[in-house]
Amino acid sequence: EAFAELLHAQIRKEIWGYAPEESISPDDMLKVKYQGIRPAPGYPTQPDHTEKPTMWKLLNADKEAGITLTDSHAMLPAASVSAIVFANPCSQYFQVGRICKDQVTDYASRKGMSVAEVEKWMGPYLAYDPDSN
Repeated sequence: EAFAELLHAQIRKEIWGYAPEESISPDDMLKVKYQGIRPAPGYPTQPDHTEKPTMWKLLNADKEAGITLTDSHAMLPAASVSAIVFANPCSQYFQVGRICKDQVTDYASRKGMSVAEVEKWMGPYLAYDPDSN
């Protein structure tokens, strides 16, 4: 996680260079007092782990970084981290709230997944009991 913070700082200051003069304390870094965000699959801003295979395919992560995904989309080696970086100054972290059946049905359709499969992956975020009929 510390390396992810370092890499994100390098992206802001050097690689993308949209905040080259940034100088923040570790405390302010932990309070996210910098421009941009780096949400990661499985966290409240991006709770759907099933996006990881798409990321891995786009990045060729298995080959380029030696990081593989398990059947449950956990990363190996276990100390690995992943994220999608947004530089926009208006970017803010947020938390996905409870989702209703109509949202799950729409999401499943757009992802080409069954409703049951989306319910499995998004279980903690469901605003209903999928076992109730």
